[in-house]
Amino acid sequence: MNYTIQLQRSSSSRLAAYDFNNILFGQNPTDHLFSATYRDGRWQDATVGPFQEFLISPLALCLHYGQNVFEGMKAFRMENGQISIFRPDKHLQRLNRSLERMCMPEVPQELFIGALDTLIGIDEAWVSDLPGNSLYLRPLVFASEARLGVHEAAEYKFLIMAMPIANYYNGSVRVKVETRYTRAAEGGAGFAKHGGNYGPALLPTRLAKQEGFDQVLWTDGKTHTFIEESGTMNVMFVIDGTLITPPLTDTILDGVNRDAILTIARERGLPVEERAIAYTELEEAFKNNKSVEAFGIGTAAVFTPIREIAVLGTSYYPSVQEKSLGAELSRELNNIRTGKQSDRYGWNHIVQVTKKAEIAE
Repeated sequence: MNYTIQLQRSSSSRLAAYDFNNILFGQNPTDHLFSATYRDGRWQDATVGPFQEFLISPLALCLHYGQNVFEGMKAFRMENGQISIFRPDKHLQRLNRSLERMCMPEVPQELFIGALDTLIGIDEAWVSDLPGNSLYLRPLVFASEARLGVHEAAEYKFLIMAMPIANYYNGSVRVKVETRYTRAAEGGAGFAKHGGNYGPALLPTRLAKQEGFDQVLWTDGKTHTFIEESGTMNVMFVIDGTLITPPLTDTILDGVNRDAILTIARERGLPVEERAIAYTELEEAFKNNKSVEAFGIGTAAVFTPIREIAVLGTSYYPSVQEKSLGAELSRELNNIRTGKQSDRYGWNHIVQVTKKAEIAE
C-alpha cells in the first residue's frame, strides 16, 4: 500500500520566539504535527498539519484500558547541514513489537518514514546545530474508539510530535537500588514502551528523590537481586575493563542506543558481556577495590554517568572521568550521529522531504 501524506502548513510560527539556549524538555513542540487514523482495518487520513489541541471522547478506550504505545527518537543537524534521524528502522521495529504486545495495529514502514520525512522537512529550522542539541521525536499510538468495555479497539490514532531537546540529565546522577517495588515481571510487558510501564515507576522514584537520589536502579521482580534498568535508561557497568550490561528479556526495554554502544564496543575488540549482574556482585567489586564505572544510556538521557549507587543504606562510588570508557563510546556514537565520523553501520537516515498532497492506496 502506498501512502501519500497531506500537508497543511501552519499560518504562523513560534520559532522566532524560541530560545535554543534555554530548552525545557517536553514543553515546546515545533509548528506541525503528524496524524493518521486506523479504521476499517487500515491506516488512512495521513496528514502533517499545524500543532494544536484536539478533542477526544471521554469514552476513548485509551483513557480506560491502557492501549497506548509510544517511542522516543532523535534527529540531528549534521556537520554538512543535512538532517539525519538516528536508526528509525530500529525504532519502528521496537514500536511494532510494543504494538503487538498491546494488541494494537502495526505501523507500516512506508507510512512511518514518510511521516518523519514530511514532519521534519517542514519543521527543519527547529533542528539546532548547537552542541548537545537535537530534535526529539515522539511517535504515539492510542486507542481512540469511544466505547467502554475491555476489548480491542476498532479505531486508533497515530501521532508524531517533535520538539528541541538538550541533555535530559545535567552531569552525573545518584541512584538507589530498588528492592521493594517492581518495574516489570516475567511474562508481562516490561519490554514494551507503553504508559503502563511508566506510571507505576513514579512513586518509587519520588521516594528515592526524597532521600536525595536522582533515580532508582530497578531489580528483577522475582528476587530483587539482579539489576535491570535505571529510570528511563538502560544501564551498563565497566568492571576492570569489561563492559557488562543485563541481557534483553521481556522485562527490559530493547534500547536503541544500548545496541549501538555494544556494537561500537565489540568492533573495538573490547570485552563485552550481556549477562545477569546482581547488586551483590557490584558490592564485591567495590569491596575488592576493582575499577568500577557505571552509566545509563538512552535516547533522551544519552550518556549519563552514575556517581553513586546506594545498596540497602550503603553507598558506593563508581569512577566518573571525562576519558572513561563509557564517555569514549558515547562520544563516538555522537560523532556518527552528527556526521563527524563516517556512518559505517548505516544508522543515519537522511531526511527526504515529501511534497505530495494527497493520500493514495
